[in-house]
Amino acid sequence: MGLDTLALMEDGLKTEIELKLELSAEDLARFAESHFLGEPARIEQQRSVYFDTRGRDLYQSGFTLRIRTVGTARIQTIKATGPGASVFARPEWEQPLSADEPVVDHTTPLAAEFGLEPDDLEPHFAVEVERSTWEVEQDGARIEVVLDRGMVTAGSRQTAVGEIELELKDGDPKALFTLARRIEAIVPIRFGVLSKAERGFRLIDAQPVVFKAEPVELDREMRVTKSFRTIALACLRHYRLNEDVLRERRNPEALHQARVALRRLRSAISLYRDLLGDEESQRIKGELRWLTAVFGKTRDVDVLLTRDPEPELRDHLKTARAARYAEVFEALDGARGRALLFDLQQWLHCGDYLSTPPAELRDRPVADFAEAALDRARRKLKKHGRALAKVSDEQRHEARKDAKKLRYAAEFFAALFDDKRGTRRHKRFIEAMTGLQDRLGTLNDLVSGPLVLGEIGLEDHPDAETLVVHADKDRLIDQAQNALDDVIDAKRFWR
Repeated sequence: MGLDTLALMEDGLKTEIELKLELSAEDLARFAESHFLGEPARIEQQRSVYFDTRGRDLYQSGFTLRIRTVGTARIQTIKATGPGASVFARPEWEQPLSADEPVVDHTTPLAAEFGLEPDDLEPHFAVEVERSTWEVEQDGARIEVVLDRGMVTAGSRQTAVGEIELELKDGDPKALFTLARRIEAIVPIRFGVLSKAERGFRLIDAQPVVFKAEPVELDREMRVTKSFRTIALACLRHYRLNEDVLRERRNPEALHQARVALRRLRSAISLYRDLLGDEESQRIKGELRWLTAVFGKTRDVDVLLTRDPEPELRDHLKTARAARYAEVFEALDGARGRALLFDLQQWLHCGDYLSTPPAELRDRPVADFAEAALDRARRKLKKHGRALAKVSDEQRHEARKDAKKLRYAAEFFAALFDDKRGTRRHKRFIEAMTGLQDRLGTLNDLVSGPLVLGEIGLEDHPDAETLVVHADKDRLIDQAQNALDDVIDAKRFWR
């Protein structure tokens, strides 16, 4: 069904929606024992073996190939999930098999795309699950509920699979979320963003300790409404991947990237403000601001710990850090944090912005929208950054936020301007933006360091000065101004 938490497949007038919920093994058992859904319509044992070339050419190009065995039946499935998937008339090819070896022929895209022979493919990992299926009615809608419990195995490595998938077969999409909230009232859940194929290939490699933002898959013919949802889901995926690492390892960079993902999502809502004029969008943006601030307070302490404090001061900072991380998990696991992710998902797929704005806005080609949005963000940065030496620290901070928003917009819309000239200009533009953000960030550290020390009660500590950035402020401002002018002078990749 694709790699997003909530995937929409639009084929004419047909829309299928699938919601993936992740649960621990204990909570899956509790849910099954609750008999909330009654007896399943069917239970089956599935074994899926995923094949690829030795160099994983299929996966790296956005394809997966698996052979699934249920009883004595074998089905080969090839999926196109990457950026090039839209060039195919359909994203999935299935055929029955009589043996456990892949078939590569003219009925699939693999022979033409890669020039493969069956001998070029080898098994990489297997997924074995017990799948229970229910057919559920909720508020007049028909929903298929699938519960998978099992294991992904790659050589000597294994990872558990525990998830519930809700697929809307017919009816109002809001019913899907109503059912999900009823499940969440029984056991805690988190929205899943990894396919089983991704789980398997990640298991083969060393486990990532942080996830950077992935390229957003837009094309020039996409409509504005769908482009916003695509960007927002990419931000949500970025957030959830890092949230999982944060929970497992309390990794400072995972926390930082989770915060970046939230900021990117807020920036996307701002970029599309003409489309998102409803009250719910503003409420959700406010809730995202709240959660971003919780992460930001913790990030501030993490940054101080990177400045090689004296041992006694480090102990104080570690105590403050532990308290801040406790606040993060309290926010994530509290009613407000859990409701935010539910409300965000429901709004993205059922919100008024999908139908209320004028059709000429909703159905406008995203390339035209992106050019106007990038121009607007650039003008705003130019206006607020005209004379950094003559404005207050607060105003320079506003220019810093403008720079981040322009950088995020440039990343969101990069795929729309990927011809040779656009790619070259985009690279230079991002390089100029990186230089600007580095200098504005140093200026911000110069101002914010003492404030952070005051917040955690260390402003009077004898070694506190070692944690504060000391630099020639006037020189930093001049450097930031030069970097900002370089951004404004850079050729616009979108024109």
